[in-house]
Amino acid sequence: MADQSNPKPPARRIDRSSLERVLARAAELQAGSGETPDEFTEEQLLELGKEVGLSPQHLRQALAEDRTRSILPDEETGIAASLFGPSRVRADRTVPGKAEDVLGSIDVWMQRTELLIVKRHLADRIVWEPRHDFVVSVKRALRVGGRDYALSQSFETSATVVQIEEGRVHVGLDADFRTSRRRSAGSIAGTAAVGAAATGALMVMGIMTAVAVAPVIIMPFAGLAGARALQGRVVSRAQLALEQLLDRLERGELGRRGADSLLGAIVAAATAVPPRRQ
Repeated sequence: MADQSNPKPPARRIDRSSLERVLARAAELQAGSGETPDEFTEEQLLELGKEVGLSPQHLRQALAEDRTRSILPDEETGIAASLFGPSRVRADRTVPGKAEDVLGSIDVWMQRTELLIVKRHLADRIVWEPRHDFVVSVKRALRVGGRDYALSQSFETSATVVQIEEGRVHVGLDADFRTSRRRSAGSIAGTAAVGAAATGALMVMGIMTAVAVAPVIIMPFAGLAGARALQGRVVSRAQLALEQLLDRLERGELGRRGADSLLGAIVAAATAVPPRRQ
């Protein structure tokens, strides 16, 4: 007969936030003790996840999101970021398709629609940079086709595509606008020079000193405000462009090559011409 005088206390429950803290701290302690390796394979991580009740599907999703994450830090710091705002934009989403086909579709879009050119091509990642030939420059200036070409001002744009499971991939898109921000910063020097010239002219004209020095003080601040607003518009337009591309991928509106390629368009036009009568 069981001893009823000392009943077993109920199991203590741990909420999700406590579980995450405990697991993180335990991993930190064990890593410091040298009892476990610093790296794990994805298969080992999936097995560990099963032991704590995590779905393999969700673990694969998290792994894909981590692999597509930008190698740059999430938060920008420094004087330039404080004065002019961020220089990078990022968007990611899980979309239907195969990794190779989705990456190919993005490549076609970047080259034909955003007028970029491949800088690096890796297995699951492509990096593009702006083209600088004359025809492309004219297209951008005239906004041919009514397009904004928001990514054409980037230093580089990249896409990483990782297969999660059959028929589903995770896409990470990044665009770096460090050169645009550098130009914005450079414009302040010109504004300050104009202010200094205006102050010098007013001093020569004998205008009261309190009034004459106003341009050299006000113009740099006005230039800074304008440069920050311009950089904000650049990154906002780029963010929208990345999100719109992901929208198209999610709806399956982009083909890999075929009709989206120049060769496909030529073939389609040629086949549409009726045969000549004999």
